Amino acid sequence: METLVGLLPIILMFVIFYFLLIRPQQKKQKQVQQMQSELQKGDEIITIGGMHGTIHAIDEGTVVITVNDGTSMKFDRSSVREKKND
Repeated sequence: METLVGLLPIILMFVIFYFLLIRPQQKKQKQVQQMQSELQKGDEIITIGGMHGTIHAIDEGTVVITVNDGTSMKFDRSSVREKKND
């Protein structure tokens, strides 16, 4: 019984870490994956490097974005950080 009481603070700490750190991160990651799977041609996006552009072409693992001056660049789909809601 004493060992259980001694382990209780450690167990409680792991439960708190799960609900405050791990679970929210998993939710965020799931939302990002869903957003990346729903990308379409013409969507305005921001990459993880801060590049702003419009999706010109998209396939299974890559996206081609066009920036304001007409330059096209190819990125991994996972490098898309967010979709702009303009």
